[in-house]
Amino acid sequence: MSKTLEDIRSSDGLGEKAALFRDARGLIPLRAPSLPSRTAANRKSDGGEETPAAPVPNPFPDLFNSAVSSLVTECLLPWAKSSSSQVIKVYNEDNTSRAVEVPSDITARDICQLFVLKNHCVDDHSWTLFQQLSHLHIERTIEDHESVMEVQSAWGMDSDCRLYFRKNYAKYEFFNKPLEFFPEHMVSVSGETNGLMNHSQLIQTFLKSSTCPEIHGYLHAKDQGRKSWKKFYFVLRRSGLYFSNKGTSKEPRHLQFIAEFSDSDVYTLLSARKVHGAPTDYGFCVKPNKSNSPRDLKLLCADDEQTRTCWVTAMRLFKYGMQLYQNFIQPHQKQKTSPMRSISENSLVAMDFSGQKSRVIENPSEVLSVAVEEGLSWRRKSCHRLSSHGSPSTSQSSMSTIAIHMAQPWFHSKLSRDEAQRLIAQQGLIDGVFLLRDSQSNPKTFVLSLCHAQRIRHFQILPVEDEGELFYSLDEGHTRFTDLIQLVEFYQLNRGVLPCKLKHHCARITL
Repeated sequence: MSKTLEDIRSSDGLGEKAALFRDARGLIPLRAPSLPSRTAANRKSDGGEETPAAPVPNPFPDLFNSAVSSLVTECLLPWAKSSSSQVIKVYNEDNTSRAVEVPSDITARDICQLFVLKNHCVDDHSWTLFQQLSHLHIERTIEDHESVMEVQSAWGMDSDCRLYFRKNYAKYEFFNKPLEFFPEHMVSVSGETNGLMNHSQLIQTFLKSSTCPEIHGYLHAKDQGRKSWKKFYFVLRRSGLYFSNKGTSKEPRHLQFIAEFSDSDVYTLLSARKVHGAPTDYGFCVKPNKSNSPRDLKLLCADDEQTRTCWVTAMRLFKYGMQLYQNFIQPHQKQKTSPMRSISENSLVAMDFSGQKSRVIENPSEVLSVAVEEGLSWRRKSCHRLSSHGSPSTSQSSMSTIAIHMAQPWFHSKLSRDEAQRLIAQQGLIDGVFLLRDSQSNPKTFVLSLCHAQRIRHFQILPVEDEGELFYSLDEGHTRFTDLIQLVEFYQLNRGVLPCKLKHHCARITL
């Protein structure tokens, strides 16, 4: 066992599972080992009893027919199940991948924690493992408690299935703001609440098996074997998903069963319009776990993002119930039990070294002013250092601004408008998810892409020149900032002209 792996096991609390993590860059997918050939038909064991000889692998697999190939696969399956570790390959947004050897009983949360440690990321509990079925153009969030090997066991031999590691800020946001995820006109609850729901009652109706909330509304559905889509009134209950063949009637004789979720999962459609011919881009589907055929997909489509989010979230809650809530509170419980600061951090004090003798700064207001002054001094030194290496035609302020923000995780340089919207949608359509990028229409300006009310808006950051100094502003010069870092820090604390504060930045990592 290498020293690095021992450090991982002792630092992240993964227990004995972490001892089996091994870095395996570039490894090919794990295969069954070659079985040793035996000249004799049987060999005697230590007890004197004869044991059957191990089967000799066929050196000509191309000569096997389909029946024999399936028989060989079934013979090798017990070995795969009994293996203590396996190799998996995980992808990033830019399709870079990394292969690691992991225990056979590893969960999605464990894999996320492993990659957070290996890539030195900030663990804000938003890192998520996704299952993407490229041949079907669908994907879903693998829940934190799910076994990754069980998920992979349902993949077909010829299917293009991948695991993706990226952020998903909306994974458990419905526990914090349920009324935003479940509009009142789409939810029906039992008579216990008298038709009125508050923050806690709404979530309790989903988590308790004794109550039976309903999600209802219109959805577009695709006819099996046809390209046409029709609009029906759907009802979601614990027993499954139904549609009404007579308007909005919920009578049993008018409801037709579509799917249930004990052996099915809900996926989002990656290209609803282009691939499936959906009327909108807000498509999702219900797929049986044991089938990878496009014919078995129950394709649905909503009119807007809020409606799709409501249906998908309710299906997750109906399937997993209290387990989702346990996944939500588990990292917060660990955070409460662990100390937030080390002993050395608690003993830090502010010092003043400007005079002949150093002194401890006890006044809090003086500590704040000194910290601000040191920050401004650091930026001025950076401006001078960076401008000295630039071309003579490049101004000091513009050169420093370019260099300072380029290293920030929220800046994505030459990112198009469509790519920015796709990245924010992938990492969660909740209030405050943002990124900064270069403007494609004007190379001297920048753009702030921000999500609010499940919609993505783009704000242009304009340069403002005043007495030879260059500033940046979102409100036509009324509020000015010397660089983009200062701008982001301000709008993280103040909403200003924006619809909401900057809360979660879109980050990309290289595995």
